[in-house]
Amino acid sequence: QVQLIESGGGLVQAGGSLRLSCAASGRAFSTYDMAWFRQAPGKEREFVATITRSGRSTNYADSVKGRFTISKDNAKNTVYLQMNSLKPEDTAVYYCCARRTGDSEYWGQGTQVTVSS
Repeated sequence: QVQLIESGGGLVQAGGSLRLSCAASGRAFSTYDMAWFRQAPGKEREFVATITRSGRSTNYADSVKGRFTISKDNAKNTVYLQMNSLKPEDTAVYYCCARRTGDSEYWGQGTQVTVSS
């Protein structure tokens, strides 16, 4: 089983930056693909970015491409989301997720990101 704890959220002005972290406990973090999702008030949870278990391949939602960067440090059991050029529409609760074939999905509790205009 994997437990995930997100951190790094907060209040930032439009155009600013934040780096989210997601620390994982449990074994075999390096065998999990990791992803970030977000959920704004009144909206469904949406995909933001994903990274493969090795960290070699990434994929992003069109809305964040070129502004956000996902990375994974298997030695530290942590996945990051660097968010630059933030916009008010990026305001949401951000969740990290661990996935691997044949296993359950694991989710963190979320961290709030608020971008003021």
